[in-house]
Amino acid sequence: MPAFRGVPPSGELRVDHGGAIAVDTAQLREIGRRIAQAAGLYRTARESLGRASVLISAEPAACPQIDVGALRRSRDRLGELGDELENAATGTLVMADAYEVVELRARAKALALTDEAAAAAAQARLERLLREDERVGTMADRLVAGWEERRFDGLGDQYDLAGVLPPLFLSGALIGLGTGLGKVLPGRPLQGAGDPVRVTAVATSTPSHGPKSLSGALGRMPSGRAQVAVEKYTMPGGESRYVAYVKGTQESAPWRAGGAEPWDMKSNTELYQGRRSASYRATLDALAAAGVRAGDRVDVVAHSQGGMIAARLAMEGDVDVAMQITAGSPQEPTLTDDQTLIQLRHSDDVVSALAAGGSAEGTGSPFSFTASRVGDPHDGFQDLTLGTHGLESYRETAALVDASDDPRAEALDGYWAELADAVRVERTEFRAERTP
Repeated sequence: MPAFRGVPPSGELRVDHGGAIAVDTAQLREIGRRIAQAAGLYRTARESLGRASVLISAEPAACPQIDVGALRRSRDRLGELGDELENAATGTLVMADAYEVVELRARAKALALTDEAAAAAAQARLERLLREDERVGTMADRLVAGWEERRFDGLGDQYDLAGVLPPLFLSGALIGLGTGLGKVLPGRPLQGAGDPVRVTAVATSTPSHGPKSLSGALGRMPSGRAQVAVEKYTMPGGESRYVAYVKGTQESAPWRAGGAEPWDMKSNTELYQGRRSASYRATLDALAAAGVRAGDRVDVVAHSQGGMIAARLAMEGDVDVAMQITAGSPQEPTLTDDQTLIQLRHSDDVVSALAAGGSAEGTGSPFSFTASRVGDPHDGFQDLTLGTHGLESYRETAALVDASDDPRAEALDGYWAELADAVRVERTEFRAERTP
């Protein structure tokens, strides 16, 4: 658990690789190998002390100042420590195998939709790991069971309101679990065309710099009625890269769904069910209007419905989404090893619960992580407003991540430093409306 500098969180922050996997499997194996190497050094030292005690015992007059008994006790203690390290190394490597089993089970299932040969290779690797050590499968099952048990902590602890609200909040988790739509799988692109939209640039500016923190990135969401902001970064070598900021739902009244506002409940339903929405079309149009072309680097910062848009941009768009930051997204994408996903989730957020806790295996590069906590541990009337899903609530969580000394959180500093190298930043905010 990460330590904190500054104000402690209102809900305990958890930072992990996602789902049941606490750390990257390759990193864990490297740690196991280093522990095993240390155990080997302890064994070598024990053997050296053993030989020394034998030699000194044979010629006690040669080294009268040496306590042979103490030497033997040191030898025995080194042996005990070496055994402890060896056991730790074995346990660490078995845990790494268990993490990989969790990953491989999901990978084989997902690849079966798009690449039968790769799916077969993953399945073969999975079966070999299970054969080599019977403990691995059991540990993997326990990891997933533990994740399933804790992934909705806090969701049923909302304001009771005569027993009405807890079942209502838990319904989000049940929808995600029952439909399986909380995880966007490869090989299943959005269907349909989506409602036509008109996208207009409503504000332009030249910020002096890009975001310097996770909280700062969420704070750069478009202002007013704009739904998308696109920042163009001109780098020292002349190449361009972009960061898109995509808002969450702007019109939540069901009876206004399908109106002029594309970021509404109609778009929410369409995206969640795998259909192209007006908001997704508008985001693509905004990127094009900002000068983005196929193959360009476009990172995405998104809240709520914007997270579903970001997932599709990263998985099926024609741009290069290497970094994706989402807060309270109803879905989790399936990303490749060269795409980093930073997810902020509140376990008492009914909208985030639609993702059904994400996935046991996690997703994205080794630098990807999920930061989660109970957004509001105090039940009360404020639960009626879904405040724990609000952008400002997630900015508070982002600030806790910024203050964390977890290595994955600290690694984000490198990303902010990349953006800081830009010689020019140009920002355009866009407003979209459905057209008849």
